[in-house]
Amino acid sequence: MPEDQEDREPGPSARGPNRYTRIVAKIFEERFKPGATEVPFSREDIVETAQALEVKLPKNLGDVLYSFRFRTELPSSISTKAPTGKVWIIRPAGRGRYSFFATKVAIFGPRPGASVTKVPDSTPGLIDKYALSDEQALLAKVRYNRMVDVFTGITCYSL
Repeated sequence: MPEDQEDREPGPSARGPNRYTRIVAKIFEERFKPGATEVPFSREDIVETAQALEVKLPKNLGDVLYSFRFRTELPSSISTKAPTGKVWIIRPAGRGRYSFFATKVAIFGPRPGASVTKVPDSTPGLIDKYALSDEQALLAKVRYNRMVDVFTGITCYSL
């Protein structure tokens, strides 16, 4: 697996958990106390934990946290220790400081009985042709199809 792929895919593989998962799980394991709703740690802890686990230090330390905040779920070794009705998230807690924080589960879904609004795809062909399957491609489609306007009822302009 190329190095940048290893950095970007925090899920388990055939070889076991990757380094992002191992680092985050170890940080949580060392600092968690039963009954805690917040587990603080620092950016330096990522460096120290990577060295202790004898794994190559990621080039972009911020990507370790970004991955678990926005791309994938935390390892089950962390999520199973959340208080009843809560889930663990990673949130900023100051400059170079973070914390695992237990928060209520927020489930977003369609309301029962909500009507379906069909929106024709107005994405220009050139944009559609080169759009990848990442968040920027999705944002481009949202913008070109004026999804925010349609669902808020307010005319919106991009900056």
